Amino acid sequence: MQASTTMPGIGAGSYYEATARQRVAGLFDAGSVQEILPPQARVTSPHLGTLGLPVAFDDGVMIGSAQLNGRTVLFAAQEPAFMGGSVGEVHGAKLTGLLKRAAQRKPDAVVLLWDTGGVRLHEANAGLIAISEIQRAVFEARAAGVPVIVVCAGGNGCYGGLGIVARCCDHIVITEEGRHSVSGPEVIESQKGVEEFDAMDRALVWRTMGGKHRYLLGEAGSFAADTMGELRQAVAALLDQPVALTLEAVQREHQALARRLQRFGAAQDAIEIWSALGVEQPADVPMLDTAAFVAMADAIRERADA
Repeated sequence: MQASTTMPGIGAGSYYEATARQRVAGLFDAGSVQEILPPQARVTSPHLGTLGLPVAFDDGVMIGSAQLNGRTVLFAAQEPAFMGGSVGEVHGAKLTGLLKRAAQRKPDAVVLLWDTGGVRLHEANAGLIAISEIQRAVFEARAAGVPVIVVCAGGNGCYGGLGIVARCCDHIVITEEGRHSVSGPEVIESQKGVEEFDAMDRALVWRTMGGKHRYLLGEAGSFAADTMGELRQAVAALLDQPVALTLEAVQREHQALARRLQRFGAAQDAIEIWSALGVEQPADVPMLDTAAFVAMADAIRERADA
C-alpha cells in the first residue's frame, strides 16, 4: 500500500463539482488517506490504448483506506471526468479487490463514491463481467459484517450495473443533485423514444431519478445537502448500522416492491406518486430546500412505516 499525494480538502465546498481526489480529501480525516494502486503505479486499461483512446493512470477510480472520525474505512472514488466514471476491466478489478479486502480485514465500513454512467462500452464484455464480480464482492463484505455505504451525489449519476449494485449495499446517501436508476435518461429515450422519456427535460429527469424522489420512495436511506461537511456527517452516522443480509430481509424487500408496483404502477409522473404518498403540495417538492424537504419526507416515511 502506498501513501497518496497530499491534496488540500475543499471544506464545505460542493461535492458535485469536485474531482474524485477532492472528494476523498474532503470526506475523510486529514492525513489519513492511503491509496492503493495510485497513478504512479501505472495500472491502465489493456483495451483503451489498443483502440487509440486515452487512458488514465488509475483507470478512473481511486481506492484505498482512510479514517472517518478516527474509524477505519476502505473507500473507492470514481473520477467523473474520465469516461463518465464508467467501469472497465481494470476499474472493476480495483473495486472488486477493495471489497474482497474488506471481507478479509473487516474495517468499520466500505464507502463507495459512485459517479458513473455504467459499463464502459469500449470494454463491454469485460465491464459486464466486472459488474457481476463487484456485486458478489459486495455480498461477501456484507456477509462478513462490514457495512457498505454508497454516496450517490455526482454529476454522472449512478446508472447501469452499478445502479443495481448500489441497491445491493447497506445504505445509499443521496443529495438533491444525485440521480439513481438502472438506465440513464439517454438510454431510455434511445430505446423507447422521446415521447416516453425526454432526456433533455431536466425537470423530468430529476423528478424521476433525482435524490428527492429516491429518498421519498425509500430507495436512499439518507439525504444530505451538497457539501463535504454534510455528506461526511451522513456517512459517519451509518458506520455502526449494518443491514441484515438474510433470506427474510430479501423477501421483505420483494414484498415491498410488489406493493409499490401495485400502488404506483399506473402513475405517469413522479408528481402523481408524491401525491399518492401524501405530499400536500407535490408540485412544490423540487423547490423545497434541504431542511424543509427532509422534514416533510421523514414525516411521510414514518407514516408509511407505522
